[in-house]
Amino acid sequence: MKLLLTAAFAAILPASILFAEDKPAAPAASAAPAPDKPVLKITPGQVIVPFDRMRRIWGELISLDLATRTGKFRNESNDEVMSFTVMPYAELLHHAAFGDLQDFRVGERAIFRLHENEAGQWVWLTYIQDEMNFLNGHKEFYHVDRIDADKGELECTDAKADMSYVREKGIIIKTDKDTRYWKQGQPVKFADIKIGDQLRTRTHGIGKGKVRVCWDVFLDEESLLKFQNEQKAEEAKRLQAEGSPGYVDKLDGTNVDLTLFQESGELSHKLKPGMKVRVAPAGVDRKAIGTPATGSVTAAKMAGNLGKVSIALDAGSSPLVVGNVARLWEAQ
Repeated sequence: MKLLLTAAFAAILPASILFAEDKPAAPAASAAPAPDKPVLKITPGQVIVPFDRMRRIWGELISLDLATRTGKFRNESNDEVMSFTVMPYAELLHHAAFGDLQDFRVGERAIFRLHENEAGQWVWLTYIQDEMNFLNGHKEFYHVDRIDADKGELECTDAKADMSYVREKGIIIKTDKDTRYWKQGQPVKFADIKIGDQLRTRTHGIGKGKVRVCWDVFLDEESLLKFQNEQKAEEAKRLQAEGSPGYVDKLDGTNVDLTLFQESGELSHKLKPGMKVRVAPAGVDRKAIGTPATGSVTAAKMAGNLGKVSIALDAGSSPLVVGNVARLWEAQ
């Protein structure tokens, strides 16, 4: 099973850098970019994540526009409402797996990773990571230290299972009449939670401050994996129907080069020279436009988590546009 994006990043970047919250990364006072190492910046039509200049902000989702792939969230550290534009290749990590914008609920607490646009505004978004993905990727749990049954509240410590790393103590996690509880993949009750239990949660905000109210509480690993596997199956079904997304890198007559995004990994690893495929242009909403063209794979390889594929189209003309998004299917 391929690692999720957060796990992949954690393997190459220190956790303190990868998940620092709401602070633009800044170079050391004496450190200047080497002449042969330009500073990365968001460039439409290319998969670029400027790790040296980004903000990761815990916030509460306020709105989403699926047609324009834009939205707003509330920064829970200061209640600032922030707008964002989702990059076509953004990792949308939901239920500890890949997903898409429609998987996120208004009110959901998540980490929003932002980068600057040409005007210096922090609006380009390259991932939304939900709470389940954050906890699962770091192998962390909410250790139950205190239970207030009258208020339906838990006081917890965010830490590794063996407490070898403690992220935060004294976390108050609230529940209400709509909260669902899961153990061994089956519904249970608040009363089944005990001191010392190790939990994961899906939470939402309340419109102000840093407040966690649970939609779901997972009392064990089995329950989280059940929801994760359901999300993976849903995403696989969606990609099969809508096509795997990527950028058009080159178009020369009937020859097309694509870079498939990380969420397209299952298809990227399957592609082989000679395989028959279908490809279609996609709009701002990443939905395919028109009837897909048919062709054959002439070359395919992985470049890190991205798929690089060359295709010879069967017909001489194509509505594909270099720098725009396309959708790719294995021909049936």
